[in-house]
Amino acid sequence: MRITAFQAYVVQLPARRAHNWATKMSAPIGHHYVVRLLSDAGIDGWGEAPAIATWGGPHGAYFGETATTVDHVVAEYLVPALADADPQEIVQCHERMDRAIKGHPYAKAAVDLALHDMAGKAAGVPVYRLLGGKLRDGIPVCHSLGIMGTREALEEAEAACAEGIRTIKCKTGLDPARDIALVAALRERLGPEIGLRVDANEAYPSAREAARITRAMEPHGILFCEQPVMGFEPLAEVARLVSVPLMADESAWVPQDVLRLWQLQAAHIISLYYSKPGGLYRARQLADVVRACGMTCDIGGSIEMGIGVAANLHLGVAVEALSWASVCPVPNADGAGPTSVAGVYYQDDIVSAPFRYEAGVLHVPDRPGLGVEVDERKLSRYGERLR
Repeated sequence: MRITAFQAYVVQLPARRAHNWATKMSAPIGHHYVVRLLSDAGIDGWGEAPAIATWGGPHGAYFGETATTVDHVVAEYLVPALADADPQEIVQCHERMDRAIKGHPYAKAAVDLALHDMAGKAAGVPVYRLLGGKLRDGIPVCHSLGIMGTREALEEAEAACAEGIRTIKCKTGLDPARDIALVAALRERLGPEIGLRVDANEAYPSAREAARITRAMEPHGILFCEQPVMGFEPLAEVARLVSVPLMADESAWVPQDVLRLWQLQAAHIISLYYSKPGGLYRARQLADVVRACGMTCDIGGSIEMGIGVAANLHLGVAVEALSWASVCPVPNADGAGPTSVAGVYYQDDIVSAPFRYEAGVLHVPDRPGLGVEVDERKLSRYGERLR
């Protein structure tokens, strides 16, 4: 099988509500790049890059990408590097892409997903089989509230929990008093059985301030604190000053980052997903390092559409270190899905059918490849063809 052509789209799904965090208060979610690779065997593969201009690593170590920058890198560097490549030879395809251009993980992630989709379809197996097989059937979903008012947050959290959610994620980082009060209010409203986690997206100004705020939240039973400050050493200082575990997201892109975090004892948990390392192949490698360091992970993300959600599900069911409910969106189709609030960030999707969701768990598709079918009518409705 050989790659013969590709198509590219930029898609803008209608959001259920605005979803913001401290370091992204204006850029919309759902403005994603979609690539389709075609082959001489009549097998195609779909990939998605939920690239955001304001998303990157600490101090510019990894930089923001957009649908436009991803399209340029895919068209000018990655697809030419894969001319006549066999998509089933995923390691060789990554070597080719890395020789063609350094960095640009979200662009490489989009192509990597399409390669895995094609390889799985060619072999007649779900992608999780290509990642070592599944350890579980699905991933417990954590519902993210985003930055919003306290009343809206309480109402949405209650609605999500009524639909099976057992963990709520609070976006924080703009107003310490609001952050502490919100955690207290959520604990009082939801009771002791619901897990609460917080994520400041690097927004607190110093390690000591981040530690002060986190210690004020600890009596309300937070599970952990995600990326309260920017950088490895400041994160390590927070870890020394608080009792709850810390999760690294913006600081954890590649295996070398995980090793540095472990050496500094700066984090106990890693936010793992396919896009930051540059695809499922690289994410599997990162997951092995997480496990070797005795750390745990969730499956994070960038509020993906159905293609990306499927990819993260295949990753999540295959990795040993997964220990936490994950912010994995619950896609629907034409507004009809298994939930109306829990895990729902978009009013529709370009995949033709919802995923199975039961008792707070989103199940991995069992069909060959990523296991999703793209509805090309919706692709035309919400997308613009670039190539």
